[in-house]
Amino acid sequence: MPAFKIFDNDLDFDTLQEYLGCEAIAIDTEAMGLIPRRDRLCLVQICNDDENVSIVRIAQGTKEAPNLKYLFESPNVTKVFHFARFDVAMLEAHLSIATHPIFCTKIASKLARTYTDKHGLKELVRELENIELDKTSQSSDWGNVQVLSEAQLQYAANDVRYLLAVYRKLINMLIRENRYDLAKACFAHIPTLVYLDLLGYADVFAH
Repeated sequence: MPAFKIFDNDLDFDTLQEYLGCEAIAIDTEAMGLIPRRDRLCLVQICNDDENVSIVRIAQGTKEAPNLKYLFESPNVTKVFHFARFDVAMLEAHLSIATHPIFCTKIASKLARTYTDKHGLKELVRELENIELDKTSQSSDWGNVQVLSEAQLQYAANDVRYLLAVYRKLINMLIRENRYDLAKACFAHIPTLVYLDLLGYADVFAH
């Protein structure tokens, strides 16, 4: 299995510069739960097209990560997530990072792959990359970041390792089906959804 770099609380300068030179990077987070204002951010994972994966362990009480913030707020690097709404909210709530620009492979899949109702990352990677992701460690204790198991770290790395390949194939599908502009409009709306989520609003578009 390919290696990855581990950092504590932020990227180093050299790794920041490497990622700033990319057209797009894949990002994921691991947390203690699914409610950003309640549950602690534990890991931030990043990968580029060279499959250089970084795992940033976020210690309890960490309030800022200047290099992550600079990278994730850079207008020149597209940030690719699977279900961006959650990860962007975690980064905003815990590290005050206003991530942009955003591409969400879950939204892209729902717009492009209308022949299926299976839009999880595992299904996307299986179909588009012919790789079977091991999701065994998905629901586990991420809070003790200094002693995470090898299986947890490999799981975290693999959640970003294949995302950019999926991202580019989904772009091709969206363009082919004349839905790319619609997808981009959806991605542009994610920061507003995140803001509403963090304020505690339910679905304001409901009747």
